[in-house]
Amino acid sequence: MKAVITGASSGIGKSFVLYLSSLGYDIYAVARSESALKELGSEVATAYTPIALDLSINENCYQLYEILKNEKIDIFINNAGFGVYGSFDSISLERELDMINLNVSAVHILTKLFASKFLPDGSGLIINVASTAGFMMGPLLSSYYATKAYVLRLSEAVDEEVSRKNPNVRVCVLCPGPVCTGFDKSAGVSSSMKGHTPDFVAKYAITKALRGKRIIIPGLSNKLLVMFSRFMPSTILSRINYMIQSTKGR
Repeated sequence: MKAVITGASSGIGKSFVLYLSSLGYDIYAVARSESALKELGSEVATAYTPIALDLSINENCYQLYEILKNEKIDIFINNAGFGVYGSFDSISLERELDMINLNVSAVHILTKLFASKFLPDGSGLIINVASTAGFMMGPLLSSYYATKAYVLRLSEAVDEEVSRKNPNVRVCVLCPGPVCTGFDKSAGVSSSMKGHTPDFVAKYAITKALRGKRIIIPGLSNKLLVMFSRFMPSTILSRINYMIQSTKGR
C-alpha cells in the first residue's frame, strides 16, 4: 500500500504521514523543505520517499504526477495550504495569489491528474483538506475562506462523478475547525480558538475516508458550527465572523 501526502513536513500533513505509516503504507512525502522532509523520514516506519517541491508553482504539480504516475498509489492527500490574514484592500496581492495557487490551483491540478489515473487503475482515494471555513465567509481571512469553499465544492462534485464510474475511486474532503498547527504564524494571526491536535484530525480523517465518508468534519462542536452556519442569514454570519476574526490580528 502506498500513500502520497502534500504539505507533509508539519502539522496535519506530518500526522497523516506517521499514522498511515503505522497502518503499513509506504509514504511519498511532499513539501518545500528538503531538510524538514529528511528529518521526518527518521520517524517513518515504512518505505519513505521525500519529494521536495513547491506546489504553488503549477509546473511542479505536473512534475509530481510524472514522478508518481507509474506507481500504484492507494491514497493521495492534498494537504498543502496556508492562509493570509488582514483587510482585503491592504494585504499583499502577491501573497494572496501564492495562496490561491497552492490552496486552489495545486489541489485542482492534482485532483484531476490522480482521479484520471485512479479510474483506469481501478481504485484510489483522494483526500482534499478544506476547512469548516469552506461553509461560510470569513472577513479578514476572506481569500482563505474562499479557497476552502472551492476545495469543498470541487471535491463533492468530483466524488459524485468518479464514484458513479467506479465506486472504488473516491474523493473525500476533510473540513477541520481550528487545529493546533503552525497555521496562525503563517497566516499572521496572533491567537485562535483552541483546536484539535493534528494527530486526532489525521486519524479521524483516515478512518472516515476509508469508510466512504465524503465530507469529514472532526469534532461535535465543528459539526454544530457547520449546521448553525447553514441556517444563519449570511449578513449576520458575516458580522459575527468579522468580530471573531478582528480579535486575532497582531
